[in-house]
Amino acid sequence: MRVIFAGTPDFARVAVAQLHSAGFDIRLVLTQPDRPAGRGMKLQASAVKQWAENQGIAVAQPRSLRLDGKYPEDAAAARAAIEAAQADVMVVAAYGLILPQWVLDLPRLGCLNIHASLPPRWRGAAPIHRAIQAGDVETGITLMQMDAGLDTGDMLGVEKLAIQDTDTTGTLHDRLAALGGRMIVQALALAAAGRLEPVSQPDQGVSYAHKIEKTKAAID
Repeated sequence: MRVIFAGTPDFARVAVAQLHSAGFDIRLVLTQPDRPAGRGMKLQASAVKQWAENQGIAVAQPRSLRLDGKYPEDAAAARAAIEAAQADVMVVAAYGLILPQWVLDLPRLGCLNIHASLPPRWRGAAPIHRAIQAGDVETGITLMQMDAGLDTGDMLGVEKLAIQDTDTTGTLHDRLAALGGRMIVQALALAAAGRLEPVSQPDQGVSYAHKIEKTKAAID
């Protein structure tokens, strides 16, 4: 299966590395532009970019993917790279850019997101930090078919993870990153066989334990 991967921090690096180790053909990596970091505020590549360059995989770093936005040249170049990759699917993990509809529509199997929470709780950015700060007793990984909303797409797989009393954002991040990598490898294998079964997300405040168990069965 031909894959485009979009992600930026170490959480995403774990996932793309596991996909690569599992034998998936990573045709292109999208990641955020280099940012100033450290005491000298020198430009530093993202964890995903560093990994991709070490593997000899093509990298694109558009400032935006909106063809009618502030950086149309970036978006147009990214579109050309995405089309040239001829990917079956795009996997997204903590990328940091909104995907416009043209991106969602290009891959044959669409765009699959690895999100570190159990929707509808903690949609959006920083779900690991928010779970720790709120004193949650569990969290997890949700794989979803991306749509135009913010983490609102159909669920393709869910696995819970208990939050230990000793967990910090760092330890929880590492356990969730490993879980997300394992789940996306399994999910793409199912997708290749046409066996992924999307389940609609529950509304805010509605019990969703039964839906989690149903989607987890698809991954198992």
